[in-house]
This record gives sequence, structure tokens and C-alpha cells, in this order.
Amino acid sequence: MTAPAFVPGAPRIAYEAMGSGPTVVFMHGIGGNRTNWREQLDALGGEFRAVAWDARGYGASDDYDGALAFPMFAADLERLLDHLDVAQAHLVGLSMGGRIALDFYESRPARVASLVLCDTFPGYDASITSEQREKFIRSRKQPLIEGKEPKDIAPVVAPTLLSKGATPASLQRLVDSMAALHKDSYIKAIEAMTRYEPVAELTAIKVPTLVICGDEDTLTPPTIARDMAAAIPHARLAILERAGHLSNIEQPAAFNAVLLEFLRSLA
Repeated sequence: MTAPAFVPGAPRIAYEAMGSGPTVVFMHGIGGNRTNWREQLDALGGEFRAVAWDARGYGASDDYDGALAFPMFAADLERLLDHLDVAQAHLVGLSMGGRIALDFYESRPARVASLVLCDTFPGYDASITSEQREKFIRSRKQPLIEGKEPKDIAPVVAPTLLSKGATPASLQRLVDSMAALHKDSYIKAIEAMTRYEPVAELTAIKVPTLVICGDEDTLTPPTIARDMAAAIPHARLAILERAGHLSNIEQPAAFNAVLLEFLRSLA
């Protein structure tokens, strides 16, 4: 990955772009940053304008004052597209990035050419109580509040997100990614995403959609991916073997193959 460019404003948003052609924007998960998409930028750069961002408070993007409201991510994405002079883009979002893509589509559907929803979910429905949400928030933030840093929790959390057969290289990439988290911004993101009430109206999606999931993803398992693909009109589904929650990192060749096949079919 090269040094990022920036969307001006408050906060500045860092991004990398490679290639030319239709714009494809990659959005990382809650423990990630733009470097998670290294193989995807390389694979798509010959045919597309592949862009990976650091969400606000991540990577090289600025931190910010005050609490985070989840729709702020969608507003930042609009700023990025405006900065790139892109009227409409293909959105690829993993985990939290997938929820950002869905949130952006619901508020700005004309700016979305297609959706690729990776190892993600449409939101917390009524079966998840507020007490359960708060318990999850506490489990993630408590060690950090008590003095630990992201680099301290990364070796513990990272293995739970990968497949049983994950390579040492995949594990190290995820550990490095989590170790680079901005502590305060990460806590804000956990709180904002977990407390965000709306559930995406999947049946109302009218753009071409691809749902991708690792077959060993225990955080957003294949059952969720299958239900999402069944609810979204004409959606395609790809379950990648020997991959956990970070399917693009564990199985980049398979991930890139299904992604390119999908995007090429739209052209």
C-alpha cells in the first residue's frame, strides 16, 4: 500500500486509489483499515478504479471530538465520492463496512451502482435485546478502559475471527490491523454500531448485489449470508471455503475471483 491521499474537511478521510474505470470502494470492518484490501486493489486496479478508505478514526484518517452516530460513516462516504467526482460507485463492505454500505444505500440509492456485502449482517433485530447489546459493548471496551491498548487485545481477539486452518501470515495481518486501532475511536465505533437501531430493508434493494461469506465465519455465519441473499431480489451468494470472518484476507484468490466475475457481469 502507498501513502494515502485525503478528503479534506473535518475529519480528514484517508484513502488509496489504484487504476481507472468504474469506481469500486472498499470499506473495512470494525477492527480493520484500508490495508486489509491490499490484494483486492492489486486485483482490480487493471480494470477498475479501486479505492480503499480508512473510516473516520481509523488508520491515517483523523480522530474527531464527540460521540459517533453511525450515519456519520455514510456522510463521510458521500464526501469521498464527491471528492473523487464519482456520481455512482460499486460498494464493497466487510462486516461494519457492509453495514455502512447498506446504510448509505438506504439514504443515497442513486449513488450506488452495486453492493458487495461481505461477512456482514443487516442490523440487530428485535431478538437482540438492549441488555445483550450493552453486554457485548462492555466485553469489547472494558479491557481498554482498564488500561490495555489495542495491541494488547489483538492477539486474543484475532484468532476468534479466522478459520481453524488460518495461516500464520493471515493471523499476523489481523493482529497488526487490530494493533493499529485508535483506542478512543474504536470504542466509539463499537458503541455506535451496536446501538444503531435500524435494520436494513433488504427486500427493497434494487441494485445488483453479491453476498460473500467465509464458511467458518462464526461472527456473521453463513446462515446469515444465505438469509440476506434470499431476501435481496436477485442477489448472488458465494460461500468461500476455509475462510472465517476476514474472507478477503484468508482466501484472497477465491474472493477476488467471485468479485471480478460479479463486477464484469455488470459491465
